[in-house]
Amino acid sequence: MRDAIPISGPDSPYSWIRLLGALLVGTVTSVGMWSVVVVLPAVQDEFGIARADASLPYTLAMVGFGFGTILMGRVADRVGIIIPIIASAICLSLGFIVAGFAPSLLWFAIAHGVLIGVGTGASFAPLMADISFWFIKRRGLAVVVAACGSYLAGVIWPMVLRYSIPAVGWRYSYIAIGIFVIVSVLPLTLMFRRKLPQAHFAAADSAMMAARSNLGVSPRTLQILLTVAGFACCVAMSMPQVHIVAYCGDLGYGVARGAEMLSLMMLLGIVSRIGSGFLSDRIGGGKTLLLGSLMQGASLALYLFFDGLSSLYIISGIFGLFQGGIVPMYAVIVREFLPAREAGTRIGIIMTSTLFGMAFGGYFSGVIYDAFSSYRIAFLNGMLWNLLNLSIVGWLLLQRRAAPPKVAAQLPG
Repeated sequence: MRDAIPISGPDSPYSWIRLLGALLVGTVTSVGMWSVVVVLPAVQDEFGIARADASLPYTLAMVGFGFGTILMGRVADRVGIIIPIIASAICLSLGFIVAGFAPSLLWFAIAHGVLIGVGTGASFAPLMADISFWFIKRRGLAVVVAACGSYLAGVIWPMVLRYSIPAVGWRYSYIAIGIFVIVSVLPLTLMFRRKLPQAHFAAADSAMMAARSNLGVSPRTLQILLTVAGFACCVAMSMPQVHIVAYCGDLGYGVARGAEMLSLMMLLGIVSRIGSGFLSDRIGGGKTLLLGSLMQGASLALYLFFDGLSSLYIISGIFGLFQGGIVPMYAVIVREFLPAREAGTRIGIIMTSTLFGMAFGGYFSGVIYDAFSSYRIAFLNGMLWNLLNLSIVGWLLLQRRAAPPKVAAQLPG
């Protein structure tokens, strides 16, 4: 019986255990994506700065996130996932503690860019790349579940900070997070000790070569297009995610309401991500990506017409439900059409473009707000970037439709 059931290969029981580990690690280490969003108003008040300046730590965190993603993606390709996870835990722990003691905005921003951002990125894309090798039949589902760690973090951490900041202040909240990360993440590395045999990577490369030969787009062109598309969709995505808390404060609803909307957005984003995983295993990553992008643009448009408290709760939920599955689809497409042994690096590059999109979008929305004292233009800006993403993804789908029927059937949606 032991020989009949593979216990550590792709689609084995161990694969699901490893996926659970990826979800847990991602939930903890993605705290850096959301903490600064919630403390933004408190930091702005304490340091006496403008909204755009208060958005700078988030922007630097996303830049650091991108650097950590590419660097640790390359490390993961060479030595496995454990080293990136350990590096993530150490950087995050130090970063939150340093930020908690920061005497000025400069040090607060440096802590986010150099430590918190790098630490968050060190585990995000590498975890998705790693888990993609442990599933074949349910690869799309596995990738999005691993990516759900960042959204679970978006559900949990804003609510934790909502209650801890009034009780102990944002500084002690940050220090407590730094301690929690190192204590909780390091033991979880035990769930990632097993490695796949080299024969599995050879088979994955053969399948990739067959799929890529039918695509009609060179690897370099595909990489560039996905990178630009990832940047564009996340410029659009960043507007509600980064500024919903401040937006609610400006409307007089209070930052606590904004934090609740952010958590709702992330909670329904988890539903969207899991649903997109099932969908991509049926219709392909390309069609799933196009559908998510189309609906994200539609939900952004709703913010232009409704700003009542109940309306914002509903729209934020709709936004989360539509956009949650977008980012993981890039990883699904990369794994089918680009070299398996470079998955960590290539997925890292595209994930970095999405993070730079979030960084640029988050900061530029603050600039727009300072210029017009309104978020309306910022929402319009997001819709234009979303249109660029739709154009790229749509063009790729047209390339697929131009392929012969037998070839097209092999391509992802």
